[in-house]
Amino acid sequence: MDRIILFDGVCNLCNNSVKFIIKRDTSGYFKFASLQGETGQRLLKQYSLNYDLNSFVLIEKEKAYLKSSAALRVCSQLGGAWRILSIFRFLPPLFRDFLYDIVAKNRYKWFGKEESCILPLPKWKQRFLD
Repeated sequence: MDRIILFDGVCNLCNNSVKFIIKRDTSGYFKFASLQGETGQRLLKQYSLNYDLNSFVLIEKEKAYLKSSAALRVCSQLGGAWRILSIFRFLPPLFRDFLYDIVAKNRYKWFGKEESCILPLPKWKQRFLD
């Protein structure tokens, strides 16, 4: 079963995070769809999530994970030193998400924004759902 990451396709931080994940996910464990795309919008609706979501989403085993919970679950699958970060799942979500929300709220200001969703490199195209 695919694990799907929904991400903000115009956010530079989000796009760089997707590239980071792809480079470390050599087994192709994760697939990707932008929140703005057709697949992303359909999945948001299917999981009853807000269309103006200020988070990336991990869909795994028919469950949607948001914010820091999604990020830490992804880290746990990347292996190596990144797996160590999953220990932070034991911190209260309220605390983790408070920090996540600060970055999410300022992501365009700190990292920039594209006018439209970027296109994946040809070698990664099969990892994207639309």
